[in-house]
Amino acid sequence: MKKFFLLISLICIFIQSGFAQSNSIKGYQRGDWKAITKPYASQAVIIHFWGVTCAPCAREMPQWGKFIAQNKNAKIIFIQVDDVSPDSASKMMSSGGLTAANAYTLASPFDDALRYEIDPKWRGETPMTLLIDKNGKVTRKTGTMDFNKLKQWYLVSA
Repeated sequence: MKKFFLLISLICIFIQSGFAQSNSIKGYQRGDWKAITKPYASQAVIIHFWGVTCAPCAREMPQWGKFIAQNKNAKIIFIQVDDVSPDSASKMMSSGGLTAANAYTLASPFDDALRYEIDPKWRGETPMTLLIDKNGKVTRKTGTMDFNKLKQWYLVSA
């Protein structure tokens, strides 16, 4: 009887952990930008846009994981913009050591209105990172990140 309860408990834990992983990446759609960024008013925040099908994005995900591990107080939001399953995004985040990161994936198609809401000058290329300092000044970085420069920015801007 004890073995039966142990088995049931283990099954429940595995099921729960599977749901927890798939729910760790939230859906993002047009209109969410202000709600996502509002909690970070008067704080430095890094918002990184990436895609599962973007080779440079895949290569730098472990570097993002290292950056977060070394800068535990950094406020970083990851937004995956490819039309892929949330599981694909979760797997890539996990492979980069980013399972606990504040992450979103598109819940609706990536269109002009969605991009314009985020940054009117952005054409949708990835990777793209917005660095927003505590005063609200936005610096846009297109392409892969220079993590030494990012650390310098973070130390000055936080």
